[in-house]
Amino acid sequence: MQNVMIQLPSAVSAALERLERAGFDAYAVGGCVRDSIIGRTPNDWDITTSARPEETAAVFSDLRTIETGIKHGTLTVLYDGMPLEITTYRLDGEYTDNRHPVEVTFSDRVEDDLARRDFTVNAMAYHPKRGIVDLFGGKEDISRRVIACVGEPEMRFYEDGLRILRAIRFAAVLDFSIDPATAEAVHKLSHLLENIAAERIREEFCKLIRGKGAVRILREFSDVIAQFMPEMGQCVGFLQNTKYHCYDVYEHSIRALEFCKSDDLITRLAVFLHDVGKPHCYTEDAEGGHFKGHGPLGTEICDRLMRDLRFDNDTRWRVVRLVEYHDREIPAEERSVKRLMRNMSDEDILRLMEVKRCDRLAHAPAYCTPPPELEQIPTLMRAIREADACLSLKTLKIGGADLIAMGMKPGKELGAILDGLLERVIDGEIPNDRAVLEREARALLRDKDACK
Repeated sequence: MQNVMIQLPSAVSAALERLERAGFDAYAVGGCVRDSIIGRTPNDWDITTSARPEETAAVFSDLRTIETGIKHGTLTVLYDGMPLEITTYRLDGEYTDNRHPVEVTFSDRVEDDLARRDFTVNAMAYHPKRGIVDLFGGKEDISRRVIACVGEPEMRFYEDGLRILRAIRFAAVLDFSIDPATAEAVHKLSHLLENIAAERIREEFCKLIRGKGAVRILREFSDVIAQFMPEMGQCVGFLQNTKYHCYDVYEHSIRALEFCKSDDLITRLAVFLHDVGKPHCYTEDAEGGHFKGHGPLGTEICDRLMRDLRFDNDTRWRVVRLVEYHDREIPAEERSVKRLMRNMSDEDILRLMEVKRCDRLAHAPAYCTPPPELEQIPTLMRAIREADACLSLKTLKIGGADLIAMGMKPGKELGAILDGLLERVIDGEIPNDRAVLEREARALLRDKDACK
């Protein structure tokens, strides 16, 4: 790879100049250099410098600084509105928890700082005058599209177990392969993920599953995924023994993900997890394998798995709901679609159609054609919205206060009557008309009194 000129944002250039005017060395470093070489727009810009933390703080004393990792030499400086993470050159001490060094030693050499980093593609520094500092073949590995550890892979992973997941995440996102020695260590030491906080695992996995190379990496490193998603590990090699499927449950799941057109995290999680309940409800008879009830069971497993990984409630709820509904038959009829719209947002219905489409495409070739209703349902949904149809108690032309005025007491029975009226409106049995609803409510009240 020829010498690369990197266009630094003005705030980064200005920060480097400030540090140098104060007598310190400084470089842009890490992922921003990697992404710039690849041709991607960096999300963040990090700087490494010979200045000690207190010296960095003095250089930028007129700006807002945040002590994001002062113990390890890191300050975040807000320069013209851009957050810049500025870290002192350092050497890491002993790692005792497979995650963090017990202590760090500050250095005056950028070479020391680069040597402690995880992967060669992340161990490069850049200065507009001095160019790229690349001691470990990062540019060559970018050319080869390879993720490789800096130094001995097992040592890197024993230092920080999260690097195991970061390795496969980078490979998925960048669509790179993993160097054989690094891959061997990933497989061998995947158990180190047991020591990593669930939140960090979740963060890495969410990036991985949205990566261009996600399917390939999920297939090659299913043993790593099983470390924090043991239920998906049980899907690996679990044959379905049915004419509808020619792949095991795990392979079916990642092939479904391969067909997913969406970059949406919720959709992709649901596609990957939609059959997680299958190994737990398998039965077999003369006709082959059956998975009756795998939807509800998968819902429970998915909910527990996402709780364990500390997903936020909204994401968890939506993914779980998609897994719950993925195997339900939904006719392209107004009544069925209205019922679906009562229970699910329009956005989630579109997600559900994508999950069902991907699921079907990953069936055996003779059964992989998506049913036409997957395209018809969104059209019906839009028509129902345009007609301003009543789909919730909020739009029902009668409410609790009206029933109380008729003599009914507040409580569960009142709510049940309103729900029953709404169901009949949704089903088209009665119109959403106040007079009609009052008449039907009075009839229900008379029937209730007659039963006393």
